[in-house]
Amino acid sequence: MMKNDTVAAARPKTASPQSSTGPLGPVTGSIRLFRRWWRMAVRADVDQQAVIDKVHEDSGFTPHFAFMTSMSAGIAILGLLLSSPAVVIGAMLLSPLMGPIMGAGFALAIGDSAWLKESTKAIVYGTIISVLFAGLVVALSPLQTVTSEIAARTRPNLFDLAIALFSALAGAYAMIRGRMGTIVGVAIATALMPPLAVVGFGLATFNWSVFGGSLLLFFTNLMTIALTASAMARLYGFRSDLSERQSQFQIAFMVIMFVGLAIPLGYSLQQIAWEANVSRSANGYIKDQFGDNARVSQIAIDFRADPILVTASVFTPKILPAADDQSARILSRTFERPIAVKIEQYRVETGADAANAELANAQAQAQQRAAEIRVSQLRENLALIAGVSGDDVVIDTAKRRAIVTAKPLPGASLETYYALEQRVSALASQWTVRVQPPVMSLPDIGMTDGNLNDQADRQLGLIIWASQRSPLMLSMNGSDTNRLAVSKMLAARNVTTVHNSAIENRPGNVRFRWLSPQEVTDPVS
Repeated sequence: MMKNDTVAAARPKTASPQSSTGPLGPVTGSIRLFRRWWRMAVRADVDQQAVIDKVHEDSGFTPHFAFMTSMSAGIAILGLLLSSPAVVIGAMLLSPLMGPIMGAGFALAIGDSAWLKESTKAIVYGTIISVLFAGLVVALSPLQTVTSEIAARTRPNLFDLAIALFSALAGAYAMIRGRMGTIVGVAIATALMPPLAVVGFGLATFNWSVFGGSLLLFFTNLMTIALTASAMARLYGFRSDLSERQSQFQIAFMVIMFVGLAIPLGYSLQQIAWEANVSRSANGYIKDQFGDNARVSQIAIDFRADPILVTASVFTPKILPAADDQSARILSRTFERPIAVKIEQYRVETGADAANAELANAQAQAQQRAAEIRVSQLRENLALIAGVSGDDVVIDTAKRRAIVTAKPLPGASLETYYALEQRVSALASQWTVRVQPPVMSLPDIGMTDGNLNDQADRQLGLIIWASQRSPLMLSMNGSDTNRLAVSKMLAARNVTTVHNSAIENRPGNVRFRWLSPQEVTDPVS
C-alpha cells in the first residue's frame, strides 16, 4: 500500500487544459483552429503565381490602356453633364483603372518595388489622361452647369469610403479566387472614373470647389482600394519579400492611412447629416406654423451664407406678416446658429377651391422659369455689348442689379457705352443695369465765363455717368473760376474729384482725366 502511494506520488501530474492555457484557453484554441481551417481549406487551393501573373498583366501602361481610359472619361463626363446614371455606368464598363490600382496593392503586399513603380506610373498617367480629356470635353460643351450627378461627387464622406472599401474587397476576392468579371470591375470603377471626370469638369470651368472636392474623393477611393487589395493579398498568404519589421511598418501605414481618411470624411458625413436635419426641421416648422390648410411648395437652404439663409414658398389661406422673424428665431435657437428665413407667401382658397393652390403653384413655377430666362437673356446681352463672357457679368437677383466691366471696343467712345447701357436697361426695365466703361480719354468741358456751352453740358453728363460706375477718381484741370463752377455741378451729383493745379490746357476749357490708385495715395509724386 505504501509502495503504491510512493509510486503515485513520484509520478508527475498532468496539467489540465485550464491550467496550461489560462482563462483565455478556449479563445486561443478557437483562433488556432480558425487559422488552421483558413490555411488548409481557404488558402490551399489558391494558385498564387497565376493570380500574380494575371494582376501583373493588367497593371501596366499601354496604348490600349490610354485609349480606353480616355474613352471612359469622355463617356463619364457626358453622362454627368446630362445627369444620366445609365451613361455613367456605361463609362464604368470601359474603365481599365482597376488593373494598375490592384497591381499596386498586390505589389505593396509582396514587396515588389519594380511592379509597384510600374503600377504607379500607369495610375498617374491614367489620372492625367482622364482629367485632361474630360476637361477638354467640358470646354467644348455648351453645357457647363453643375448637375446633381456632379454635385454628388464634390463632398466626400464616410459612406464614400465604405463604398470604395466594399468594392475593393469584392474586387480583390474575385481576383484571388479567379472569379473576376465585368460586374466587379464596374463596382470598382464606380469609385474611380466619375470622380476623375468631375475633377476635369472643375478644371475646365475653373470651379475650384468642385475640383478640390472631387479630387479628394478620388484620392480617398484610390488609397482605399489599393490598401484593401494589399490587405487581402496578405490575408491570403501571398509570399512576401518583406522583413518582419517592414511588414509591421506596412500594416501601421495602412492603419494610419485609413484612420487619417476616416476622420475628415466622418466629419463631412456629420455635417451632411446636420444639414439634412436643419432642412427637415425647417420644412416641418414652416408647415406647422401655417397650419394644415397651407402648403409649402419650395424650400431651399444656403448653408454657405452668413447667416444661413432659408427661403421657402408657401400657399396659405392666411398671410402671416411675422412668419419670417418667428421662424428665424425658432430655428436659430434650436440649432444654436444664426439662421435667416425668407418666406414668399401666396394667398389661396381652401376647401373645395384647393385646386387653386395647385394652380397658383404652377403659376409661381412658370413665373420663376420666366424670371430665370430673363436673367439669362440679360446676362447674354450685357456680355455681348461689353465684349466679355457671361461669367464676367455680375447678377444680383435679390437686388435686381446687373453689373459688367466693358472691354475697349474699336472706335467706341464714352457716349457709345452710355448708349449700350441705356439699350439694355430698356429691355430690363425692372433691373438696375450698370456698364462700367473702360479707362479712356475724357472729353474737354468748354466753359464761357464760368458757364457751360451747348455741347459741354452733354459731355459733363457723360463724365459724371462714367465716374459713378468707375472705382477710379477724377482729376480736374482748369482756371479757378471754371473749376469752381464745375465743382459745384459735380458736388450736386456726389462726384468726387481731386483738384490739381490751375493749369489750363486750352483757354476756357476744363479737362478731366482718371487718376491711378498710386496718384490718389501719393498726389505729390
